[in-house]
Amino acid sequence: MNPVNYLYLAALLFTIGAAGVLIRRNAIVVFMCVELMLNACNLAFVTFSRMHGNLDGQIIAFFTMVVAAAEVVVGLAIIVFVFRARHSASVDDASLMKL
Repeated sequence: MNPVNYLYLAALLFTIGAAGVLIRRNAIVVFMCVELMLNACNLAFVTFSRMHGNLDGQIIAFFTMVVAAAEVVVGLAIIVFVFRARHSASVDDASLMKL
């Protein structure tokens, strides 16, 4: 299979994720769209790594997955805090959480 097809898939996944972040109001859906965008970047990194014959892109993808795992922990904690305070997971209600 041609590596360019993987890059097209990565671009499509990134576009879907970016559209979801811009359009949706639910914090969990926005959070999942950000994860989709990170996975699209990982696919592009691994594809370029494979095309050039080195492991640099795969190492960057590994570190991106580690950072994404930490992001999941912090992001879900914030979403749970906002949901408990406002009884809604809407992004618009999160701006009302000023002290």
